[in-house]
Amino acid sequence: MAEDVVRVGLLGCGHVGSALVRLITDNGDSIEARTGVRLQVARVAVRNLSRERDVALPASAFTNDVNAVVGDPDVDVVVEVIGGIEPARELIVEALKTGKPVVTANKELLANFGKELFETAEAAGVDLLFEASVAGGVPLIRPLRESLAGDRIRRVMGIVNGTTNYILTRMTEAGASFSDALAEAQGLGFAERDPTADVEGFDAAAKAAIIATIAFGARVVAGDVYREGISELTDADMASARELGYVVKLLAVAEEDVHGVAVRVHPTMIPSHHPLASVRESFNAVFIEADAVGELMLYGRGAGGAPTASAVLGDLIDASKNLVSGGRGATIGALARKPIRPIDEVESQFYLQLEVADQPGVLAEIAMQFGEHDVSIKSMQQIGIGAEARIIFITHQAREADLRRTVHALRDVKSVHRVGSVLRVMGDEPG
Repeated sequence: MAEDVVRVGLLGCGHVGSALVRLITDNGDSIEARTGVRLQVARVAVRNLSRERDVALPASAFTNDVNAVVGDPDVDVVVEVIGGIEPARELIVEALKTGKPVVTANKELLANFGKELFETAEAAGVDLLFEASVAGGVPLIRPLRESLAGDRIRRVMGIVNGTTNYILTRMTEAGASFSDALAEAQGLGFAERDPTADVEGFDAAAKAAIIATIAFGARVVAGDVYREGISELTDADMASARELGYVVKLLAVAEEDVHGVAVRVHPTMIPSHHPLASVRESFNAVFIEADAVGELMLYGRGAGGAPTASAVLGDLIDASKNLVSGGRGATIGALARKPIRPIDEVESQFYLQLEVADQPGVLAEIAMQFGEHDVSIKSMQQIGIGAEARIIFITHQAREADLRRTVHALRDVKSVHRVGSVLRVMGDEPG
């Protein structure tokens, strides 16, 4: 390797990979001037060699043999943006074992095999960087991993899926139904034809696992994350939240206390004055609460080829500088086996909507069920009269298990026609 030239092997050249090549091509001189490192894309692995790509690379740089890129002695750093578990896992492990730093944006892989990859990188003494894996172009991993390494992080909660945030924005601001908002998101390219990974929370759960791993130094995988999506939400839920001074967002929440680590993804009502409430459309934002720094929010584009490529490029520059200097960046270190708290043990405030008979004694009968199951009512509001009567409750902090028992009991109360939406409430009092 020439002292100031780092040759990059790129696995994948789709939206993110091609945007990365363009950034390196367009900004190469300024990158070299600021860092002392000249980046050169040497080899690119793609599925289809005949497909035209808007990148300034010779045809000889492309191959459909991914192993040829990883094993090429002229490749110094490997960038993986093909996604999925295999062959990405095998390729990254092989690159690390041969002493090549790796940059990846692969949230699914890190959320399920992060421990193996971190340990392989540590044993090989090379960098494994993954800034783009959680919030696209929003810098998050580096602040958690480096800037806040000396602080005690209590909670990280955020909007980490732009598709669902766009849908919820349209439902909140335009009164759109879930299906209409989803169709609009698909038409704009924000949602896939099969939106399950986004709208049912799988994408956000994988990101929440990575956040918890880095923030708390704990072994957390995607299967540890409690998950609920947004497909059951209605425009009526959005209207009720707005009337009460709240906004509904799909939040990824990672917390640590003396009992262990709790990680979950679910629709959440947050006060309209909370910083996360103002995050609209396809933007992402992450809100961090720590002992010394207090409250901190990071905000920006969470998806798209260029924003994600920007985060990948930042990691690539760091890895390249470390490679040239003979050093390496901050490491993950040994991951502790901290208890993962089941959702039943987690405490939250709750919003409940009940359709009830409008007759004397109903409220007392309902309140008795809350009291018998250790759930305290904070506020109550009746909407409508007669057959249209609904009662909305906001509880004080309560255990998930106790709230579930309360809901089960309420379904057996004759005057309760239907238990509607049940949403968690987080944040301060609404303004």
